[in-house]
Amino acid sequence: MSESRHAHLIGICGTAMASLAGMLARRGFRVTGSDAAAYPPMSDFLKTLGIDVKPYTAENLRPEPGMLIVGNAISRAHNNPELEAALDRRLPLKSMAQVVYEEFLRGRETLVVAGTHGKTTTTSMLAWIFHVAKKRPSFLIGGIAENFQSSFAVEDSEYFIIEGDEYDTAFFDKGPKFLHYFPAAAILTSVEFDHADIYPDLDAVKTAFKRLVNLVPRKGRVIAWDGQPNCVEAGDSPAPPKGTLAANLDDCVAKALCPVERYGFGENSAWRIVDAGFAPDHTSWRVLRNGKPWADFEFPLAGSYNVLNATAAAAMAASYGISADNIVHAIRTFKSVKRRLEVKAEIAGVTIIDDFAHHPTAIAGTLTALRTRYPNRRLWAIFEPRSNTLRRAVFQQQLAESLTLADEVVVASVFKAEAIPEAERLDLAAVIADVNRRGRSAVQLPEADAIVAHAAPRMKPGDVVAILSNGGFGGIYEKLPARLRELHAAASQK
Repeated sequence: MSESRHAHLIGICGTAMASLAGMLARRGFRVTGSDAAAYPPMSDFLKTLGIDVKPYTAENLRPEPGMLIVGNAISRAHNNPELEAALDRRLPLKSMAQVVYEEFLRGRETLVVAGTHGKTTTTSMLAWIFHVAKKRPSFLIGGIAENFQSSFAVEDSEYFIIEGDEYDTAFFDKGPKFLHYFPAAAILTSVEFDHADIYPDLDAVKTAFKRLVNLVPRKGRVIAWDGQPNCVEAGDSPAPPKGTLAANLDDCVAKALCPVERYGFGENSAWRIVDAGFAPDHTSWRVLRNGKPWADFEFPLAGSYNVLNATAAAAMAASYGISADNIVHAIRTFKSVKRRLEVKAEIAGVTIIDDFAHHPTAIAGTLTALRTRYPNRRLWAIFEPRSNTLRRAVFQQQLAESLTLADEVVVASVFKAEAIPEAERLDLAAVIADVNRRGRSAVQLPEADAIVAHAAPRMKPGDVVAILSNGGFGGIYEKLPARLRELHAAASQK
């Protein structure tokens, strides 16, 4: 006999799954969950919700939960004992995206933020703007928004703002999650080739986004990037990588049946960014709406990509009647998202930054932003090839180009390399040789402990260290600061 108000999540520590767990708890469900990989920030987040994470075992399904939700990281290939027991017992399975729609989105004005890059930050910005405007939005974000100290909110207003992920939904539903959300309006930040484990090429990625656009009703709206890069931020830094297979968003919005408004640095954009200035402690820019001055913006974040993110959120908010004054105030007071250029520690003059970047374009954007934010300082890039795309050779040249934006490069071994066929696997030796050939210092080391042992003694006051990974990276976020403190203490005693 099942407990109808008991929801159990297999793979609960995924960002979206942990957020869904919290949302269901707010709705009065008794929530339990299991996982094999719990690391901050989501593991800490679940603790604050009072949800214990159990190891995978068939016993977690007794008594039978009324709702059994399977995360998209769960696969038959992993021989997960909980999943296998559920299938043996013919228990009904649901995906995260399906439950989100059925329990939270149905009947709401749903605003979906999608794109290869920037969707988490843009979703957070849009939710904050609606909050400042007292519209009390519900939201679901793929990260911890610092203004809310949460990745979700469940309100009784008509608005639900959600990050739309193009990755697949579950092992039994290989379509993109965002196709479950039926948006009233959508933001499209960018489209590049990514997720090489499920998309064969860029055309397949573009098709997914075209289908999302096709779901927006005629009375809705699509806010889409104009595709024009900012050419003034990088200064004397090396050029960002080229050839990362970016798509022209014109293709993705060409058959939209609703109004489409473009934003960016292009001269013909409806929401045009001009006079962008990047100072060590803040960023400022102006926006022209249909060629006329509309608003002046400023915030503490770095990077032209964050200017784009904020402008996209502003354009969408304006289409819902939120005033320019409210939008300007919200953007000025926006903090950030955990693991996006997050300063983790400053020890003896060494600044350690955690960033989620795991695509050559995102890596280049992060390192370029840090060059601007910390001028004339030595920049380290400590990178873990962990995503299903970057563990493959598909972006090998572009990865080397993006890492060349740092002065010192340290790369960990490919995460779970054995899961990638050798012929498809990223050749790290070639990447390291390429970076060195381009005049930077690069080394490959097996894992976090070896990286800390190698890098910490070589770090000097003034260094900026960017740790780049979309996972736990062997606890390096705690281990590196701890080792630097030990070295500083020892040096102080001499």
